Amino acid sequence: MESEAPREAAEIVAAEWRRVLGMSERRIDPAIPRAAHARPELRELFPMVSHGALYFSRCTQYPWTHDVAALFPRPGGFHVFRHSDKTVLGEPDTVEEAVRLIVANLPDGCGPAVDGTPDDL
Repeated sequence: MESEAPREAAEIVAAEWRRVLGMSERRIDPAIPRAAHARPELRELFPMVSHGALYFSRCTQYPWTHDVAALFPRPGGFHVFRHSDKTVLGEPDTVEEAVRLIVANLPDGCGPAVDGTPDDL
């Protein structure tokens, strides 16, 4: 029998994606979450938006994980940065390239977000 916890976490993540995808252009360029949501590896992570940037967490509750790179818009392109080790992964010109860069640098064992904090990973 399947555990309730993964299903509940998936529902929380899906609800947050719906909220992020529905945000106004004043909060985030809609192309950013659309491109990230198109990738199954990112769609299963918990999305967050701050100051026009898209962040991802492997858990649904604070404190968030910081080992998945975030996507920041910049003039003429994007900035992909991982907070956990302060690594700039690149400054691609397109959102699709930025998303590919994030996926290519996901932490080992990165899977669906868990309903909990980093201690629950």
